[in-house]
Amino acid sequence: MLIQRPSDILPSEITPRARFEDRRRFLRDAGLLFAAGALGGALPSAEAATNAAPKLGPLTASPFSTSEEKTPYKAVTTYNNYYEFGTDKSDPAENAGRLATRPWTVRVEGFAGKPRTFDIDELLRLAPLEERIYRLRCVEGWSMVIPWVGFPLASLLKQVEPLGSAKYVEFVTLYDPKVMSRLPVLDWPYAEGLRLDEAMHPLTLLAMGLYGEVLPNQNGAPIRLVVPWKYGFKSAKSIVTIRLTDKQPATAWNKAAKHEYGFYSNVNPQVDHPRWSQATERRIGEFRKRPTLMFNGYAEQVASLYQGMDLRANF
Repeated sequence: MLIQRPSDILPSEITPRARFEDRRRFLRDAGLLFAAGALGGALPSAEAATNAAPKLGPLTASPFSTSEEKTPYKAVTTYNNYYEFGTDKSDPAENAGRLATRPWTVRVEGFAGKPRTFDIDELLRLAPLEERIYRLRCVEGWSMVIPWVGFPLASLLKQVEPLGSAKYVEFVTLYDPKVMSRLPVLDWPYAEGLRLDEAMHPLTLLAMGLYGEVLPNQNGAPIRLVVPWKYGFKSAKSIVTIRLTDKQPATAWNKAAKHEYGFYSNVNPQVDHPRWSQATERRIGEFRKRPTLMFNGYAEQVASLYQGMDLRANF
């Protein structure tokens, strides 16, 4: 019998923490619920299951990280926007467990010299994993501080050698109506896009975990985009295709309500959403509101990308 040491176990064989925390579903899937009852034995405690949560690593601390207090893990994983699993904030945590995140591949195609398909475990080994503590600002007015685990998107794009004609990057996410919502909230599959220089910026992250652990389904497992100076909906979840293109790609929320959700969607306290102000935000776990920072506090790093642009017109 082969006994695997922790260093031998592939990330594809790891159960995400959220799955452990859902005690009865874990026991049901493992076939243990009936056995425990039949034998009169005690069920494993939820606390014990949580302590067994898998870790990603080794991790490199990032100089891009904020020193602000992190939002608690429970809030990060139970208050989510992921409309494929429901429109209420609690719906993704309740419903996303249906999503199978292994096997999983990401196809990188389009205006690339070496287009290719990457397996999810190959992506985990593509570049050193970093922990980056980023602010997340939602267009609805709430915010979090999340310790993401991932690597720069630029590391992946360099592997496929973007052509000189590539100007934009499109991100297409999984849509599986067998496990996801069939409500026509948006034009599925969810798609997002960045200019190539935004995509290649060192702040732009492909995240595969948070809090040092495997990314929970409700947070966009197994791989998602994180663009910290833009509103949260720009950070596409559960990505299956990355496409280099010469034209600005159509994006989900821009198609749904063009006058409300611009292509750039940079955090800007001076440009209000048509239905509410963006001048302030409420950090999850706090009662008071705080002023919204230009580019979500990353102006020093990214303002030069938009030099000369009218940010009211290009919102």
